[in-house]
Amino acid sequence: MSFKPVFLTVVIATALVVSAVVINSFRPKIEIRQPGTSFVRATGKCAECHRRETSAVVHQYEMSRHAEKGVTCLDCHQPQSGQDPMDHRGFVISRHLTSANCKSCHATEYAQYARSRHAAPAWAAVSGPKSFTSEQIAFAEQFHPGAVNRAPNALALLEGEAAISSGCQKCHDVGKPNADGSIGTCTACHARHSSSIELARTPETCGQCHMGPDHSQIEIYHESKHGVLFHAQHHQFNLAADPKSLTTRDMPVPTCATCHMSGLEGQKVTHDTTERLSYFLFQPVSEKRPAHAQGQVAMQETCLKCHTEPSIRKFYKEAENVVRSTNSLVTEAEQLMKSLQDEKLLTPAPFDEPIDYLFFDLWHYYGRTAKHGGFMGGADFVQWHGFYEIKAKLAELKRQADELRTKRRADKEEASQ
Repeated sequence: MSFKPVFLTVVIATALVVSAVVINSFRPKIEIRQPGTSFVRATGKCAECHRRETSAVVHQYEMSRHAEKGVTCLDCHQPQSGQDPMDHRGFVISRHLTSANCKSCHATEYAQYARSRHAAPAWAAVSGPKSFTSEQIAFAEQFHPGAVNRAPNALALLEGEAAISSGCQKCHDVGKPNADGSIGTCTACHARHSSSIELARTPETCGQCHMGPDHSQIEIYHESKHGVLFHAQHHQFNLAADPKSLTTRDMPVPTCATCHMSGLEGQKVTHDTTERLSYFLFQPVSEKRPAHAQGQVAMQETCLKCHTEPSIRKFYKEAENVVRSTNSLVTEAEQLMKSLQDEKLLTPAPFDEPIDYLFFDLWHYYGRTAKHGGFMGGADFVQWHGFYEIKAKLAELKRQADELRTKRRADKEEASQ
């Protein structure tokens, strides 16, 4: 075969391909827009409809690690044991997805989460134990005694159903029991269709619930050096890095997840957000956790990626001083309230008198704020939003106590005349 015919064939074929590309570029986009491989992998039939009906979920899925790994819609939506199946345009899917669906692939992560206060204790903090099975209560109580088998939140009950359903439960349903026997929902942190590690590592995700006067972690984080550095530099981070191979090159500045969950440079990855904690900071008078020493060592392993041992010891010493000082002031207020009850000037019922709310503000808002500020590097929250407010509320508490006692004496004198 001579070279000339082959050469002419190649030239003509190339010209035809180039011509087709040029001509095609002038066609309306609506005529040439076809599903790419990621769209097809969004499982053909599902994406075909949902691209028209709920297009955002397809876009979110296409950006996800699940799409990258070839996980299909049906992999997540197929019914698990105990779930209510339904026929959906020729496919049998679960009517309601729960953490049980995630557990089918992420069993270790679910087991860790189930041991944490994000699980059953979170829901019980508002609703008490009524929604749980005896097995669920027994499981949670072995890790968090008294955290599930407890009375419903008295303040929430006073505020009413609207406050509970549209307020309290929107955060506390991270630990709500499901009809299939599982607890909670993974989508509270990872979102439903993007299933994003990056989202779970972003401070604002935790800040959806960990904010406000009674647990102002997100505000404290933003004030702290960690938060300032994160907001200045986060565009350079690899927030989507695999947790099992995460390094300080990916995350040179910590977020909430870095300290409480991540496996930074060989550390154990965990979904039990209580593993690295050493105090019950949410208590009026904070006690050490049962695994106090172990929790501190685990947390300090993360600190050591950036800080020296002397600076870490100094930081913890100062934070523990904040806890002790706060405990002392709250104890003084508690003793005053108890003395008023003993003198029959107050009833033992919660929140039936104005002074009850004042005492609640003292420990639940400002006491917690000071303690969290101490452990998270938020100086302003330790002092102005913490100790100053505690002292101011304590002074007012004493004034109201004196007023109650003065009124009692006046009433007795009047009755004796």
